[in-house]
Amino acid sequence: MEKERAYLLSLARKYPTAMDLRERAKRLMPHFAFAYMDGGAGADQGILRNWQALDSVELAPRYGRISRPPTCDTTLFGQQYSAPVGISPIGGPGTAFPGAETYLAAAAQAARVPYTLGLLSGIDVEHAAEIAPDVLWFQLYRFARNEHEIGLDLTRRAASAGVKVLVLTMDTPIRTIRPRETKSGILHPFKVTTRLRLDALRSPHWTASMIRNGQPRFASLKPYMKPDANLEEAAEFIRREAGGAFTWDEVARYRDIWKGPLVLKGLLHPADARRAVEIGADGIFVSNHGGRQIEGLPASIDVLPVIADEVGGRASIIFDSGIRSGIDAARAMALGADAAFSGKAFLWSLGALGARGPGHFINLLTEDLRATMGQLGCSSVSDLRAVDRRHAGAWLKKDFTS
Repeated sequence: MEKERAYLLSLARKYPTAMDLRERAKRLMPHFAFAYMDGGAGADQGILRNWQALDSVELAPRYGRISRPPTCDTTLFGQQYSAPVGISPIGGPGTAFPGAETYLAAAAQAARVPYTLGLLSGIDVEHAAEIAPDVLWFQLYRFARNEHEIGLDLTRRAASAGVKVLVLTMDTPIRTIRPRETKSGILHPFKVTTRLRLDALRSPHWTASMIRNGQPRFASLKPYMKPDANLEEAAEFIRREAGGAFTWDEVARYRDIWKGPLVLKGLLHPADARRAVEIGADGIFVSNHGGRQIEGLPASIDVLPVIADEVGGRASIIFDSGIRSGIDAARAMALGADAAFSGKAFLWSLGALGARGPGHFINLLTEDLRATMGQLGCSSVSDLRAVDRRHAGAWLKKDFTS
């Protein structure tokens, strides 16, 4: 126990921020894996805009209010969690770091924070539910062929596995270009090339994890493919079967079948948020897909207040895109979010520290959030809503014409 404590303390000293983890991951990872985990659409301006917009939000502290350490405990969709932070759905995280899903699920369960298993993951929803039975959320893309046969069956499987929340991703009508991935050798449709193999061999850290965990597979989709499908054939299956964004009528179908909390991910317009609530969604991910779909979108934080105002407490709001710290999480909640999720920074943590990374980053987020709350004069998460703030980049209702 003492050795473990000493090790965790050494991690906190060596890698006290997400950007420290990013730098180490950049040194250790194959070039293609780091490009996949770190890059976005176009010239990465969407990623930078998310960070800059978060950095620009100022919070005014109040003193003389609290006499004990703040508590980060929170409730989302009737479920108790240790903090209002979580792991966003990530497509194909095994490309970034083999075994990623297992490590993320285990860390989230240990810390009691939500883990959103992405559909395109290396473990299936049933296995993920065994690892993280108390905190598992599940994300779906649109599979519209044969009257949504695959998507609706996955929904039933998620319910049988005990998934807490179903997340429908709305913001991927088409796949856009990610130049850093392309230049690193990741092709679309995907193909394992000699270049990728040689790149992987230059990273013992990544290769050792692949030997332990095997080559990435899209495990939840395996029952719908031919039994011996390899990685390239699986990628072709997804390209052929999936695509487009859910229509509102399709969302209504999933709402009818899924009896638990339903969350729509990727909304940036108050009218879409209003429609989501009207159709019966229990929550909204305010997200620009982390800057990975198109770089000309608003920073997620800049549209958060107007969406929160439109929703008016009728649905929970999860913030996503750009979260690197507890201070970022506090900013999001001060502006109307009920929780703040991160994706990219969790991949950095894996690239930097392997299986230990996600737990370390969850600890960084929660401890930084607790310290921020104490400095602001907040004794509980709900107190963050009353913090005075200045947010120069915020979109206003009049900025939206429809």
